[in-house]
Amino acid sequence: MSSAPRYLAPKRVRASVPSPTPVAQALRAHEGLNQLSARLEASRRRLRVIAPALPGNLLASIQPGPLDEDGWSLLVANAAVAAKLRHLLPRLEALLAQAGLASRIRVKLAQK
Repeated sequence: MSSAPRYLAPKRVRASVPSPTPVAQALRAHEGLNQLSARLEASRRRLRVIAPALPGNLLASIQPGPLDEDGWSLLVANAAVAAKLRHLLPRLEALLAQAGLASRIRVKLAQK
């Protein structure tokens, strides 16, 4: 009789952990996240279209914002950048229209 001594705990079977799902695959698998990902990419694409028309280092102070049915938002670092960008809006909206991405541009201060 060679049974394990009573002072040793019984062996436990460990549950296996599933391998992690890559983020890109998870985004594609979920309809809502897939739509969000598409909107984010559309917003970034609009920023790439207008970037050549932005003077100096203005692009460093701008982030692409939400894109919805009413238009597209640009998030800016401060009020001075917002003022400069508002002067450029007609030109930027014309560039978007030429690229087939016509939408109204809103300028908003980014939350800190």
